[in-house]
Amino acid sequence: MSLPASRRLKIGLSACFSHADPSRPLFTGKTLQYVEQSIAHWIMSAGAMVVMVPCPTGETAKGDVTLSHYADWLDGVVMHGGADVWPGSYGEEPLRPEWLGDRVRDLYDLAVVEAFSQAGKPIFGVCRGLQLINVAFGGTLYQDIATQVPGAQLHRNASTYDKHQHDVHIVQGSRLAELYPNTYMARVNSIHHQAIKDVAPGFDVEAWSVPDHIPEAIYRHRGHTGKSYIAATQWHPEFSNPDSPTLDDGVLLQDFLSACERAKTRPGVSHSPFQIRDRATRMLRRALLRRK
Repeated sequence: MSLPASRRLKIGLSACFSHADPSRPLFTGKTLQYVEQSIAHWIMSAGAMVVMVPCPTGETAKGDVTLSHYADWLDGVVMHGGADVWPGSYGEEPLRPEWLGDRVRDLYDLAVVEAFSQAGKPIFGVCRGLQLINVAFGGTLYQDIATQVPGAQLHRNASTYDKHQHDVHIVQGSRLAELYPNTYMARVNSIHHQAIKDVAPGFDVEAWSVPDHIPEAIYRHRGHTGKSYIAATQWHPEFSNPDSPTLDDGVLLQDFLSACERAKTRPGVSHSPFQIRDRATRMLRRALLRRK
């Protein structure tokens, strides 16, 4: 028997951005916010309902709805993959023009993480989502693995895209090791050229790429009593390839959704990664006002 909507988890999904483009034949000159189909369907595969969390500020903004309203209403949020993270978000200058990333989306994503963290709701990050979470809590990134990590293997292949794979080592004693007992090595997809350099304080690395030892999964320290669940993977759990099976990512989804279910009655302690409540939201609002 199908569960009614009132008994299903409501999971937020951060938006991707396609900024206003006067040359675009459809929605000419308009800003688009959207989600990629696979990740919405991945979350829905476990019976959860998915709600895109739109950016509430910008040139067409009206009304008083905020990200905090979404964080209070929803049971958790998944941070989407996508564009590079702007190096300025972690205190660096871009090494190349093509690695500028998307500063406005960074500010929006940081504000989403801040809002859900303050509400004590679980957060799960995918690819860019992992990188953004790491930056939000004080970590840094490699702007380009091939340039900055001597001897690194190929982590992104444009021609094979989500079919490109490599192995990861699961750290024993970690939450990930508990989710995958007796699994020391696993195969995952790899679609990124940026990655974690310095891990954010308060987070553990739960999986490393093999053989070049780059963080592939992180989780907030278990010792942070009362703090909300935050986990992330560098790989895309929503992309499955039946011709070349990878780690069973349904296990990750169930772990996240179980945390969301628990948080409905016992939300985490309200906490801002910036130590100043709503700082990211204010920065986002100012940045978008300047773009008018």
